[in-house]
Amino acid sequence: MPLLARTIATPVAIVVRPGAVEGLGGLLADGRISAGGDVAVAVGPGQGEDITRRLEDALPAATVWTVEGGTVEAARELADDLRRAHYDALVGIGGGRTLDAAKYAASQVGLPFVAVATNLAHDGLASPVASLDSAHGRKVSYGVQVPIAVFVDIDFVRDAPTRHVRSGIGDVLSNLSAVADWELAARVRGEEVDGLAVALARNAAEAVLGLEADEDTDSYLTTVAESLIASGIAMTVAGSSRPCSGACHEIGHALDAFFGSPGAHGEQVAVGALFASWLREDPRLAQLDACLRRLRVPRLPADLGLDTESFVQAVVRAPETRPGRFTILEHLALDEPAVRKQVHAFLETLDT
Repeated sequence: MPLLARTIATPVAIVVRPGAVEGLGGLLADGRISAGGDVAVAVGPGQGEDITRRLEDALPAATVWTVEGGTVEAARELADDLRRAHYDALVGIGGGRTLDAAKYAASQVGLPFVAVATNLAHDGLASPVASLDSAHGRKVSYGVQVPIAVFVDIDFVRDAPTRHVRSGIGDVLSNLSAVADWELAARVRGEEVDGLAVALARNAAEAVLGLEADEDTDSYLTTVAESLIASGIAMTVAGSSRPCSGACHEIGHALDAFFGSPGAHGEQVAVGALFASWLREDPRLAQLDACLRRLRVPRLPADLGLDTESFVQAVVRAPETRPGRFTILEHLALDEPAVRKQVHAFLETLDT
């Protein structure tokens, strides 16, 4: 019998609105996740006290844990704490580091996970991936369960540093480069491409590509939030980060591993995506560049405080960060002098 349909794990509830944190009790009940609010809550050290205070009325039965940093060790400590009692779900509230640590811990103990985002710095909100710092200081990606629900509090997002939203925009826009790399791998190596994952990733980027610089409006922030969520679902559909991670992310991970993370994740991959698009001679290069300029997202190494030679070295070492992934970097297989020549030509053309 032919396969006529497939089942895809996605969040059962997605809500993007102001006041999501204070309305969390109702959101959990409406989503049939926890009728009485008997949940564990993981918060980060930065906003933890404010969030805990707001939850006193919204979730009086909740147990709140503070997660110190997005490390594997912190995530495992949280998992150990969760095993000492019964909860309906684990609710992670905060930014990417807190959510990733909580996502990993929930998977370790088999608890449903609810992601409540208070900033929009990257596309991990609804993804099946947790990116954590290892004991060696390297970022390691772990496969985890998909959140059962994703809530975004627009009030918190608006109060967060504007740089966080711009980082999220950079992460979503990098989908265009990642999808182009995936399609290149299909043409050159016969790699299978998932059309639904591509459609979700590309449409998420297209939504942001058309934004005007109106950063404080609900509609602007909602578009960014929904695009980040769609990117996460695209990764779930693909079963990997492939639709949202290509040469752009290889370069970003190299900057993390070898140059101390000069920018936020989405800022680094935005620069990586623009350079990868240059290498690919992508017909949408000018459109991507114009959007990054308009929305004030970093475009060039100098925007990250990075000198040209450091960026050259990051590009040279980028393929080390994702062994087996085929992108424009692996396809061209440029040696160091060739990379240096391309970087200088890229900057001479776009640094205006």
